[in-house]
Amino acid sequence: MRDPLAEPSDLIRSVSRALRVLESVGRAPRGLTVKQIARRCELTVATTYHLVRTLAYEGYVIRREDGTYIVGLEIADRYRELVSAFRGPPAVGEALRRAAVDSGYSHYLGRFVGGRIAVTASAEGARSPFMDDVAPGFDEGGHATALGKALLATLTPDQRSRYLRDYGMRAFTPATLTTPEALEADLAAGERRGMQIEMGQFRQGLASAAVVVVADRDMERRLVLACSMPAAEMLTSARVVRAKLTVAARNVAEALSGGESATA
Repeated sequence: MRDPLAEPSDLIRSVSRALRVLESVGRAPRGLTVKQIARRCELTVATTYHLVRTLAYEGYVIRREDGTYIVGLEIADRYRELVSAFRGPPAVGEALRRAAVDSGYSHYLGRFVGGRIAVTASAEGARSPFMDDVAPGFDEGGHATALGKALLATLTPDQRSRYLRDYGMRAFTPATLTTPEALEADLAAGERRGMQIEMGQFRQGLASAAVVVVADRDMERRLVLACSMPAAEMLTSARVVRAKLTVAARNVAEALSGGESATA
């Protein structure tokens, strides 16, 4: 939801409308006609036609034989570029994959992006249930995932309060913490434990754990590493999980610093 009060004075309407068209097409995997796009975006058919033609020319939408439009391959290219930029040097991705193979758990890197908590890289593990929505770019459930908690724990109480006020505390499961007070107590327990965890708070039957990789003064340079597993394994192997996650975080930090040195 866009905030009307945050609209810039120099907003370029045609660009804004084109992005709205692209978003509408992206939310309709079966495709949309120009009239359907116009209706959903509250635009005239003539304006929509010109926008769609431009997006098709640039490869961001594709016109099918039945006259409907779907997202184009240029979107996939931009996504790959985004994932590559988020992940960092190739050695970081390799460290993430190695951690997933060694432990069998899916691993995720996360950081603040534009003030929001987001997954920036992932590697699937054979023993972790597949979660197709938790992929690079995922930016929901900061209060319900260990990755999000590890980042929230780096904020001051006032900063956390503002974050939760802005993005809410949606109940993903009956176990989700939905009050700031409960979350504060949980984060404090995680600090004492040396690892933030959640059990069934984001997905029933699943658990995740996270530790800090980079603790930078710049909020957007902070990085955390998380892994997910069946909740039963967290109950019996929390100490092992923490030990392996700590080693993996050290490997990611070394890979990151090596990549930055190489590009300096």
